[in-house]
Amino acid sequence: MTVRTRFAPSPTGSLHIGNVRSGLFAYLYARHNHGQFIVRIDDTDRERSTKQSLDEILADLKWLGMEWDEGPPDEAYFQSNRVERHREAALKLLRERKAYPCYCSAEELDAKRKQAERERRRPVYDRKCRGRDFSPDLALPDKSAARNYTIRFAMPLDGETLVDDLVKGRMVFQNSELDDFIIVRSDGSPIYNFASILDDVDMRITHIVRGDDHVSNTPRQMQMAYALGFTPPAFAHLPQVLGPDGSPLSKRHGATSVIAYRENGYFPEAMLNYLARLGWSHGDQEIFSRDELIGYFGFEACGKSAGVFNAEKLLWLNFHYLKERPIPRLAAEIKPFIARRGWAIPGDDAWLEKAVATLHERAKTLVELVDFASFYLKDEIEIDSKAAAKFLKPEIAGPIRALAAELESIEGEVSEASVQAVFESVLARFNLKLGQLAQPVRVALTGGAVSPGIYEVIAVLGKRRTVDRLNAAVSRIEQPA
Repeated sequence: MTVRTRFAPSPTGSLHIGNVRSGLFAYLYARHNHGQFIVRIDDTDRERSTKQSLDEILADLKWLGMEWDEGPPDEAYFQSNRVERHREAALKLLRERKAYPCYCSAEELDAKRKQAERERRRPVYDRKCRGRDFSPDLALPDKSAARNYTIRFAMPLDGETLVDDLVKGRMVFQNSELDDFIIVRSDGSPIYNFASILDDVDMRITHIVRGDDHVSNTPRQMQMAYALGFTPPAFAHLPQVLGPDGSPLSKRHGATSVIAYRENGYFPEAMLNYLARLGWSHGDQEIFSRDELIGYFGFEACGKSAGVFNAEKLLWLNFHYLKERPIPRLAAEIKPFIARRGWAIPGDDAWLEKAVATLHERAKTLVELVDFASFYLKDEIEIDSKAAAKFLKPEIAGPIRALAAELESIEGEVSEASVQAVFESVLARFNLKLGQLAQPVRVALTGGAVSPGIYEVIAVLGKRRTVDRLNAAVSRIEQPA
């Protein structure tokens, strides 16, 4: 049997961390078993589905490297294009008496629910309409009908539904405790749970991977598959992803969408690595390549308890991948983030690589790398007032002026070696230690008291910009605002 898994996002918003984790596990399982990974777009919520969300979701999956074997742009993999197939299957169940029309109004159902709550009973439908006779030629409901009805699935009244879950193990559901749920609304539109399992069996999906908040849907979907004459897929229900406070991960815990991390300068390798470890393990290993994840993955190593999202752990992983990245690649990846700030790059690719090389072991994300590089990239820098008060004092004006003059006298562009020679000359002339001159110069050139080595900074900034900033610092000292 060829393994076929699927990921079926709804294009009603951004791709959530918890959802993409389920998609990632489905992807890894398919690739581990040399199977196929399918992307289906569950877009039956026409009012909330948007092309913007769809484009964003597909871009996120491509960014993560979760390439699919079947799916968009093929229109056959959009659930909204399969509505007639869903309606045809519902009509088959209706004609075979495996489903029935329900004429109970919303007001009646609400009253029954409230009565059950008062009596502390589970609020399940009482099957009032199940015994009614109806014509085998009954059509599906239509929003234009004078008196409409819903279609309910006729659950078996006895027996058990067994779910041999690949993560949770065997689960047993008593059919008598499962109500006759609606599969077609009164306007003729099939509900998601019905459409989803039908699409899964039609698309020959062998394994459904999803969050354990769907466990209650599973026996219902299995019974619908049996009623339609299909063997349902295997199921793997993953424990939910929780926030640090133990509640379901949500926006109050910070960024929860893939695009937010993408736009904040995280790497797809870090995100994949982190999400894979969020509920799965392979010994004590923490860092995995994509090939290792595919090679090692299996549901038997998935945990049964909820995973807690740790933003600091993800940031640590991203820091690891940033440090390990080749400098030319890092320089290329930082360009869109520089452009987003509206800054021009004052040099060629070789210059940018040189600048990035001085900072890449300090930054944790591409956005932070751009922040750290701002003094290289911007024509005008802002000098921190506290740093200026501490280091740009009147007694240092002479040494800074001398440093600027000696640097300007160098023929051609400066190098770290030539910068060091100039520093040593000025230090000797004014009888200063390196720190006494380097810190004021650092503040003058970068705006703050922390930066890469001062010789490196000057070699990257270049002679002209360095001299101009040093002279500006002298003017600030001698003519304070």
